Amino acid sequence: MRRLLSRFLFDEKGQGMVEYGLIIALIAVVIIAVFIFLGPTIKRIFVKGAGDKAVETGMSDVKTATEAAQ
Repeated sequence: MRRLLSRFLFDEKGQGMVEYGLIIALIAVVIIAVFIFLGPTIKRIFVKGAGDKAVETGMSDVKTATEAAQ
């Protein structure tokens, strides 16, 4: 029984996969945090781009252009 418990506690098989999983989870959390933090700035860039596109195409209503972009 003691040998079985010892083997279970000190067996390192699969440890690498768990570490890779934790690293991937950490990267995902960082990416989500960046998108939350930069979300308003990214939205502003796209809305400005839609407004510029409206001017290029001759659309008189920028709101319509931004709705079309979404």
